[in-house]
Amino acid sequence: MEDLTGRRLVVVTGASSGIGLAAAVQLACRGDQVVLVGRDPARLQAAAERVRENSGERPELFRADFAVLDDVRRLAEQLRAAYDRIDVLANNAGAIALQPLTTVDGFEMSIQANHLAPFLLTNLLADRVGRIVVTASGAHRFGALDPDDLNAPLRGYRPIGAYGTSKQANILFTAEAARRWPEMSAYCFHPGVVRTRFGNDSRLVAFGMRFMPFRSPEKGAETLVWLANQDGSRLTNGGFYADRRPRRPYRKASDPRLAARLWEASAKAVGIAG
Repeated sequence: MEDLTGRRLVVVTGASSGIGLAAAVQLACRGDQVVLVGRDPARLQAAAERVRENSGERPELFRADFAVLDDVRRLAEQLRAAYDRIDVLANNAGAIALQPLTTVDGFEMSIQANHLAPFLLTNLLADRVGRIVVTASGAHRFGALDPDDLNAPLRGYRPIGAYGTSKQANILFTAEAARRWPEMSAYCFHPGVVRTRFGNDSRLVAFGMRFMPFRSPEKGAETLVWLANQDGSRLTNGGFYADRRPRRPYRKASDPRLAARLWEASAKAVGIAG
């Protein structure tokens, strides 16, 4: 299905700021038609203006809150109505919950926003997508995924544990997507520690971030853009990358049996066929 020549349609979720916006600008400047998906209408409009200022073309905008699965279903319907083909779906939207939060759908916030929502969106668009690129994280090392209990992080809640579990799920999902959908390419990546709006609501997190080895959103987006553009013959389908190089994730994120179990549990959770 892939065709990396000429102008492509690239849908970027979490595109209002940070890595998503930086990637959208870079992709638009190389000539791709970019579609921005975000939660906040005002920030989406500002992001669109930023893309237009840099590339000369204003992108299409779609609003969706990944903490609401009905929003994701509606987004999929809108994208299907608007586009016959999506060359690249960049599953970049993400969240970290600093306290135990349960969504309206009954799931822990991080696992829904970071995994279940993009899992659902990708499944609903699978017949139209040529390639997916998933923003994962080295934080998957802190994950403790139990497919039989996706809400396990709510007990004895630790933000980095819940976030790490969702990032572990991202890597497992990518590998299983490559196995189940051979006609679609699937890659995930660690963007590094990027200075974004992440954790802005916590003074403690904001203070701690002052001492972390930051990189800019533009630097963090480089591997996303590279994976979106690179010839598939030079990449490992289902692979995990960092700084445009293949990396080996922790064992907990590279177990094919766990990946298959997660897929079935996720499909049941969002109400689609496994």
